[in-house]
Amino acid sequence: MTTRTLARRAALAGVAVTTALALAACGGDDHSSPGAGHGTPGTGGPAATATGAAAFGDADAMFAQMMIPHHRQAVEMADLAPTRAADPEVKRLAAEIKAAQAPEIATMSGWLAAWGRPVPSPGGMPHMDHGMPGMMSDADMTKLAAATGREFDRQFLTMMIAHHEGAITMARDELARGRNAEAKALAQQIASTQQAEIDTMRKILGRF
Repeated sequence: MTTRTLARRAALAGVAVTTALALAACGGDDHSSPGAGHGTPGTGGPAATATGAAAFGDADAMFAQMMIPHHRQAVEMADLAPTRAADPEVKRLAAEIKAAQAPEIATMSGWLAAWGRPVPSPGGMPHMDHGMPGMMSDADMTKLAAATGREFDRQFLTMMIAHHEGAITMARDELARGRNAEAKALAQQIASTQQAEIDTMRKILGRF
């Protein structure tokens, strides 16, 4: 191998290293940049937690921060059904609501942690409840917990329809104002799933 060839290969290697360092320097932690967070979910890299550092805006963070306590209340309502509901279809629907919304709470909590935004604690951020459509008051929840049989079924369905309608309103707001692709996909899923559940609940109420 000639001296000229060795020199050429050394020069090319130097260019490659310089380019790699330059690219690494460009990969900052700006979570609002569309190109940020190229890690692969589930690998333990920068974007390991769902969306990780992918692009997000204030609307995405607010969507998660409001939907988490909203979902928690729906799960709390659903937890009452096994021991209070009389209608088997109401019990089945309550179980489906819990099965769908509990994992979504975990997903949104992961996003907020990755975005560096506060995750609402159970019973926390009470000032936000008034801005969440469809949320039941403490009096509503106490009344529901005290009901049994067919009266519980009626209250549960009526309250959950209103609760779902509020969630759909929040989901549509995220679809209109959000930036994060995964948050918007979840918002669409919530809107579609909960509208179908509303239709089912109205049919059950029609039987009473």
